[in-house]
Amino acid sequence: MSESNQEPGEGFTQFNLDPLLMQGIEAAGFSEPRPIQAQTLPVALEGRDVLGLAQTGTGKTAGFALPILERIVRERSAGPRALILAPTRELAAQILAEFKLLSRFARVKVLNIYGGVGQRPQVQGLRNRPDVIVACPGRLLDLLEQGHAKLNRVETFVLDEADQMFDMGFMITIRKILEYLPEKRQNMLFSATMPEAVRHLADEMLSKPHVVELAHKKPLHLIKQVLYPVHRKLRQQLLEHLLEHDEVTRAIVFARTKHGARKLAERLNRGPLRVVGLQGNMSQFQREKVMRGFRSGKYDVLVATDIAARGIDVADVSHVINFDAPDTPEAYTHRIGRTGRAEQNGKACSFITHEDRWLVRAVEQRTRTKIEEIELEEFMISDGEDVRELDSRPPKTGRSSRGRRSGGNSRRSSTRFDKRGRSTSKSGRGKSSGRKSLSAKDGEGAKASRSSGGAQAGKTSAAGAGQSKRSKRKPQGQGGEGTAKHTQTARSGRKSKAGGKRRGARGAKRA
Repeated sequence: MSESNQEPGEGFTQFNLDPLLMQGIEAAGFSEPRPIQAQTLPVALEGRDVLGLAQTGTGKTAGFALPILERIVRERSAGPRALILAPTRELAAQILAEFKLLSRFARVKVLNIYGGVGQRPQVQGLRNRPDVIVACPGRLLDLLEQGHAKLNRVETFVLDEADQMFDMGFMITIRKILEYLPEKRQNMLFSATMPEAVRHLADEMLSKPHVVELAHKKPLHLIKQVLYPVHRKLRQQLLEHLLEHDEVTRAIVFARTKHGARKLAERLNRGPLRVVGLQGNMSQFQREKVMRGFRSGKYDVLVATDIAARGIDVADVSHVINFDAPDTPEAYTHRIGRTGRAEQNGKACSFITHEDRWLVRAVEQRTRTKIEEIELEEFMISDGEDVRELDSRPPKTGRSSRGRRSGGNSRRSSTRFDKRGRSTSKSGRGKSSGRKSLSAKDGEGAKASRSSGGAQAGKTSAAGAGQSKRSKRKPQGQGGEGTAKHTQTARSGRKSKAGGKRRGARGAKRA
């Protein structure tokens, strides 16, 4: 892999792009290429593979869109000629919008493919042979397997936000999609981080790629990061305080769960600010309506789950507020990246309870910076409980962590049996060794039944299977020769008993 430290030149004219694209660039208001664009465009225009390690908000979409559009405009042929995969519908729609913006003076057909909407319009769009497809993996694979999509003409393949693809479990789907692509093609992979699985995929996909590494060069000095220790019961009061007194013009508030985001948005809407929620249970139409309203300024505050943490480019977001702490340091980085975009200043506020101190340490270690901490005492004490005192307590150990330390044996140690002697533990079911053991003991019980009768055989068999002496019923569903013999003996005993009753009845009638 080769790396480039090329500095940006003067304007986009240095790349010798088609005049129609230059008109689109000027109309979009782009004057100077961003660092990732300056390093990506020259090699991508040559047709080389690219590995970009960059956060969202660095301008990488134009970095891969312009080379694709240049190839399409310079030499026309049937499509689809380029495929871009994105992890979320919002990001796919945003990438498509940027393609349209840059190609507004060129005749380029682009198509979005994602789930949550009907597939009929997408199938019709595929019949028109678009030049560029921007898709989410799940729906695209469905259309490929149904025979509606053909990718044999694709010349450029782009995998955007590869690490989030991995987090969302798309890796198997992506590998299946790769089987539909021609072997000879240009590949570009962009990722904010490089987990091992993404690294393996990059090694398989890319051939001698040009590496652009900006993952740790994002201008964090434009984002003022602040921690607010807060008692969990007082987080909403602290949020309302910041929204009112911290010069918030437009804010994104992150909650951990869909239910929490919806409830928080409803409570905040009772105040003076215009608040809207965005979470995964919404239909695609509702999500697009929310994002249009937030971008246009109809709403002041967007309360969202991590679905909006990546790729959503909204101008002039002054504040990002982590109402719930993110699960990982990487998620923290992606969240705060919603502000400080396009060389503008922003502020990231994180509410930290005593349970979130591990995250603070991990983020500071990763960024090698000490995050400022502001203590507002009125939000740190509730019901006589001070969050500063809770910080010093050791973290509680959850059930899952205990299970992991014990190697997962805790479930086997709590095996129970029902009244019929059957194991109620999932880990105890269906094991051949257990069946053989019970069958052998059942055989011993059956031997005893020959000498002591069917009822006594039932007692012996139940005892051999681990039941109490009171139980006289044989466990059901357990195979083995002894079981069959015991069943036959018991049936014969019941028949003889029934026959004795009938003979006794006939004798009574005669009397």
